[in-house]
Amino acid sequence: MTPAKPLRLGPVEVGAPVVLAPMAGVTSAPFRLLCRQYGPGLFVSEMVTSRALVEGVSRARTMLFHAPGESPRSVQLYGTNASVVGAACRLVGAQDLADHIDLNFGCPVPKVTRKGGGAALPWKRQLFADIVAQAVDSAGAFNIPVTVKLRMGIDATHLTYLEAADAAARLGVAGIALHARTAAEHYSGRAHWDAIAQLKREISSVPILGNGDIWSAEDALAMMQQTGCDGVVIGRGCQGRPWLFADLAAALAGSPDRVRPTLGEVAGIVRRHSELTVHHVGDEAAAMRSMRHHMPWYLRGYPVGGQTRAAFSQVASLAELDTLLEQLDQGAPCPPAAEGPRGRAGGPKVPALPHGWLNSRDLPPTWQDAQAELPLSGG
Repeated sequence: MTPAKPLRLGPVEVGAPVVLAPMAGVTSAPFRLLCRQYGPGLFVSEMVTSRALVEGVSRARTMLFHAPGESPRSVQLYGTNASVVGAACRLVGAQDLADHIDLNFGCPVPKVTRKGGGAALPWKRQLFADIVAQAVDSAGAFNIPVTVKLRMGIDATHLTYLEAADAAARLGVAGIALHARTAAEHYSGRAHWDAIAQLKREISSVPILGNGDIWSAEDALAMMQQTGCDGVVIGRGCQGRPWLFADLAAALAGSPDRVRPTLGEVAGIVRRHSELTVHHVGDEAAAMRSMRHHMPWYLRGYPVGGQTRAAFSQVASLAELDTLLEQLDQGAPCPPAAEGPRGRAGGPKVPALPHGWLNSRDLPPTWQDAQAELPLSGG
């Protein structure tokens, strides 16, 4: 493959067309920093609710924290009210909180879609257009590019991605990412890469990024070759594998080099991730609780006994973590089972939607913005 071109989103350019997808409870500043150390890319924050940011909720600001040296700084905002999203984008610009803003129209999680947000929102085309227009206008005043993250639609009979992408491109977004599943498919089955190819054929004015079932550098190459997309978005594939970004950088540069860490090397990464998290959170017990769900991803496939795995899932302090790490076979090589699909999958789900949401493409007169009822991050 010819070396891939850098990714350019308005004034923002990154050395490789690779984006770390926003993931609740995963893409905090410590994990982004680890990933960034392995290879170039755009590393996006966890999804933050626009209203919480505008209303000054402290945790919303904490979730937008970027470590010194993080550049470009990228945040993802969520909202169901155009004025509030616009205000959040102006705040980000005025307070110099980020260099790039992504808008979430792809989340399939019920607590988001049942409020008309995430992957459900593009069905209401005028609301979608109003939010995108407000965001582009507000962020543009600070020369901050805005991108959108889409799903294919609500389900197979309510597809919205082509129409939404066309509207977003005309409204001035700097890029469009497509997770090639519907909300109903959630994370099940195979992503429909043909939808990414179709989107790329129909939208040529901005970069198109593909997302879904990229578990290795080879998958990223295959997606780009099969679909013609301009770059890839990495979600579950990097959970417990920040070194995947080194593989991606090598592959996109035409190199066969790949990182296959020994268990001892993984132990060192786990320790570093935990240290960074303790420093970021400022409370060791809370930080270690947040690290627990990372442990099975890091240890996947390696020869670690069941009892030890269970202990990692309950680790409560750095000292306890050190004791557990010392028990591992430091020289154990990276097994084939450490690669491949990881993270949540499950089966298809009936999307949770507001009452009567599918009856019309227009908002009902009784529509009430329900964003204030949502948590800060929707998943």
